[in-house]
Amino acid sequence: MTPKVIKVSSITVGEFFERHQESLQLKLVGPEVGFDKLIREPAPNRPGLALAGFFSYFAKKRIQVLGYSELSYFKKLESPDDVKRFDQLCKHNIPCLVIARGQTLPDQLSELAAKHEIAIFTSPMVTMKFLNRATILLEEEFAESTSLHGCMVDYRGVGVLIMGKSGSGKSETAIGLLERGAALVADDLVRIRNVGGELITSAPDLARGYIEMRGIGIINAANLFGLSAIRPEKRLDLVITLKGETDLNKVDRLGIRRKGYPILGTSIPHVEIPVAAGRDTARLVSVAALDLQLRRLGYDMADEFNQKLLARMAVSNPTI
Repeated sequence: MTPKVIKVSSITVGEFFERHQESLQLKLVGPEVGFDKLIREPAPNRPGLALAGFFSYFAKKRIQVLGYSELSYFKKLESPDDVKRFDQLCKHNIPCLVIARGQTLPDQLSELAAKHEIAIFTSPMVTMKFLNRATILLEEEFAESTSLHGCMVDYRGVGVLIMGKSGSGKSETAIGLLERGAALVADDLVRIRNVGGELITSAPDLARGYIEMRGIGIINAANLFGLSAIRPEKRLDLVITLKGETDLNKVDRLGIRRKGYPILGTSIPHVEIPVAAGRDTARLVSVAALDLQLRRLGYDMADEFNQKLLARMAVSNPTI
């Protein structure tokens, strides 16, 4: 069954303020108005051209940020030009205004914003730092997401998603990796978000740090292996699918042609590993993760062997 993809097209100003008030050091200035307005694009905007009267390409769906440059421009405008320009900005139904560097708007402009039901926030952060931080947070808010059944671990810096049919040994394999120093990200239900082209995995809040093992029950990974055995989130680098013994002959044996597993429009390196009684599946998964690290460094063991084989065949048969 194809996993459901969740797409976020907007968030309210109130949701943005509630979730990121602390990280962005936001403080509401004036009345609590416009909290139900929608932010429709995942990036803040500095409305310099709009304040100068150019609205042809104005990004009105974004949070508007006023920094030192914009405020200095206002001060140089003669009254009533400053009010007229600010009124034009507000009439475009912008979501909200953020004043950086702890600055404030003149009372007349603040009253005009309240009239248009536009919330005004202030932050002591430097304008560029605020823009960079807010962009990252908004990208996470608007990120496409989905959920997959499996077990997600961080093994030596490689984010590995272990998948397979029920009873294939996903959790047992994860326990074996934890004994080798891995960290558990999620068990059973793995949440995945596409943030800037990277797939970031996490667990539901209630299930974070817990893993289920058949015959034993629910296990707290931190209690058994220490706090270092838990990670709140990790980038997805490798998908491992555990295959039954009946599929042994269907599994690639050389590894020359690498497969990809499509998730949220991104192809993730994919390895199929057959499971059988007596096989140390955790060891095989760890080898696959280390092989991926070598490939990223430009060293491909399978390709190296293939090249040696072709060279030997060329010597043995000059016609090749």
